[in-house]
Amino acid sequence: MDQYIEFITNHPILSLAWVGLVFLIVSGLIKSKLSAIRQINPQQLTLLINREDGKVVDIRAQKEFSAGHIANSVHLSPEKAKQSDFSSLEKYKSKPIILVCTTGMTAQGTATAMHKAGFEEVYVLASGMGAWQSASLPTTTGR
Repeated sequence: MDQYIEFITNHPILSLAWVGLVFLIVSGLIKSKLSAIRQINPQQLTLLINREDGKVVDIRAQKEFSAGHIANSVHLSPEKAKQSDFSSLEKYKSKPIILVCTTGMTAQGTATAMHKAGFEEVYVLASGMGAWQSASLPTTTGR
């Protein structure tokens, strides 16, 4: 214990940085556990589609969507997603919706906006299409 106290007194900036990092990690974990938006993996996505009639919404650019997307997914342009224009998805409001982007980062903000707009169950595919393709799951091309 004496070594910790000595370290803290000799290195206050490093000690504060360490405490700050621990705080950020713990608060991030708590926030993710309490969040209404859940990150799911490709296997959980397929279960949501098959068991609960979930709908996949792809928010990548049209060119990326046309090059390859999850079968039966709906395309929502990135512009509409940024503007929170979800009018084309109103019929899926009570169904589980799984948002897919390239890496899983962009979809988080859109998921929050969808939840605020009244969509009941919103999920994000963790790591996006990269995770889907890494799992060697099928994609389809075209519209």
